[in-house]
Amino acid sequence: MEASFQITLQMVFTVLAGISAQVMAAYFKLPSIVLLLLLGILLGADGIGLLHPHLLGTGLEVIVSLATAIILFEGGLKLDLREMGRVSVSLQLLVTLGTLITLLGGSMAAHWLGEFPWNIAFLYASIVVVTGPTVIGPLIKQINVDRQVATLLEGEGVLIDPVGAILAYVVLDTILNGDPDPIKAIMGLILRLSVGAMIGGVGGFLMSWIFKRANFLSFELKNLMVLAGLWGLFTLAQTIRSESGIMTTVVAGAVFANSSVPEERLLRSFKNQLTILSVSVLFILLAADLSIASVLALGWGSLFTVLVLMFVVRPINILLCTWNSNLNWRQKLFLGWVAPRGIVSASVASLFAISLTQRGVNGGDAIKALVFLTIIMTVFCQGLTAGWLVKWLRITSKDATGAVIVGCNPLSLLIARFFQERGESVIIIDTDSQYFAQAEAQNLRVIASSALDAEVLEEAGIASRGTFLAMTNNGEVNFVLAQRAAEEFNPPRVLAVFPRDPQASGSVNSSNSRVNQAFVSDLPVKTWNEYLSNGRVKLGTTTLNEAEFSSQQEHIQEKIRTGVLVPLLMEREERLQVMSVNQSWEIGDRIIYLLYDSRPNLLKRLSGASQSTALALEKLPEVEEVPTAKFSQLSPTEAFGN
Repeated sequence: MEASFQITLQMVFTVLAGISAQVMAAYFKLPSIVLLLLLGILLGADGIGLLHPHLLGTGLEVIVSLATAIILFEGGLKLDLREMGRVSVSLQLLVTLGTLITLLGGSMAAHWLGEFPWNIAFLYASIVVVTGPTVIGPLIKQINVDRQVATLLEGEGVLIDPVGAILAYVVLDTILNGDPDPIKAIMGLILRLSVGAMIGGVGGFLMSWIFKRANFLSFELKNLMVLAGLWGLFTLAQTIRSESGIMTTVVAGAVFANSSVPEERLLRSFKNQLTILSVSVLFILLAADLSIASVLALGWGSLFTVLVLMFVVRPINILLCTWNSNLNWRQKLFLGWVAPRGIVSASVASLFAISLTQRGVNGGDAIKALVFLTIIMTVFCQGLTAGWLVKWLRITSKDATGAVIVGCNPLSLLIARFFQERGESVIIIDTDSQYFAQAEAQNLRVIASSALDAEVLEEAGIASRGTFLAMTNNGEVNFVLAQRAAEEFNPPRVLAVFPRDPQASGSVNSSNSRVNQAFVSDLPVKTWNEYLSNGRVKLGTTTLNEAEFSSQQEHIQEKIRTGVLVPLLMEREERLQVMSVNQSWEIGDRIIYLLYDSRPNLLKRLSGASQSTALALEKLPEVEEVPTAKFSQLSPTEAFGN
């Protein structure tokens, strides 16, 4: 009874410590793995001695295996095949060529700098070829990097885990059995990957099929059914071919996620909670089992080994694997810096240390110490600096450029012109071909299709654009399109022209949505398009200055309320963005707007104006030169001459 109570205490302390670390990480906005490592080491034998993972015996290996299966399945659930298709070549190279580069580079560094024998050096390198979704996922969410980079990092983290873990087991098997035949090793790797992928693919499909049709089950029971099925598939794969279960979990998750399963969002939430618990428990236990003395005994050579892995091997890896990609140098620099190792490396290293020690092979503790040194250095150096680097390189999702505009009309063509003149890519989507000729005359790309089709939005490259704007003549349709774009593709800025009555309880309301109302409330798009077509507008610009900031805002807002002015765009810090109703204005902002011009068309023609003449951007006296004192005394009708 006393022994069982000791094990109970160990597990309770582990869970309390793990969740406490997660809470503190959320509060201080730090990568959770940083605090998990610190707290695990503090509570371990080299700290205050509260946790002793060796008391769990073989139960530790069971916990590691089942928890890793949950973690990788949840990683597979996050794999969006459509988004991955956009970076497929680079991702394939990172998982194949990148694995080889890290294996060779890490082995040479460990042998020549760390003075490890070649077999142990190759084993170390095979363990650290993986990055890790448990570290990458929370980090990406925290730093808010642009979608293309995030997709590549997440895809690499999930897909390279089974490849790296199985590769490591193949290398370990070669060391323990003394068979250096490379052909046999490669065949063993391919066989495990194939068996795991086949079982995972079939199992994931069956789980999704049952999930969609078992309507007699409660949602809670469906979640538990998926968990039981996952562990069943993992065990089946391990039984057929050892270490193939890791690949099974990833493939099962990816197939399940891409099978259009209803209520998938709630399942993801459940699995995400299990993953947080699993990661917390594993990192605390494995860090508590780490001997600080063994890490310090490694010497300077091992420190240089990790530095070479971070600053030489990883940049070369990214340079070669993204050579022909459309990534810019800023994105490549960030990818070359960020490659933190995570729970799979820690788990595999801990299990290998046990296996090597049991077989009487020297180097087990040293391997574990070097892997944890790699985890600590990459997590602390890269995890803590990634947010600063993203902002310095200006590759946050908010810095993404370009626009996808739904609705081809005079107003949208005018907005597209400004983005195009900045060198930003603009795609217009519409089914009405009335203004296609005008768009083509301005070298604007138009997709003649419905934006309700997700494949059309993918073709337009919505995931890599900074702005999505829906501005057809139908406000309700605009809102639905924008809401769907926000949920499925998550672009940084989502705007739509739609009616909104703040007092209404139903209908269209964006108060709980990521969709921002564009320009002004209840903008009559059709009316302003007619004004543009008939030449009854002026295109103006004004810059808000410190001396007249309040009066400028009051003046412009009054014109907006009377319906004679529509603010279209704002330039702030040399970046152009579509104006939204809730947009806060700052000193130095440059506002680009349309001003209604009520002069009769005949008078305008006599004065030389032409319907086909492109609007010129200018400072308009109607907005710029109204004295504040005089303005405050005039009625709206007198002020605007209407």
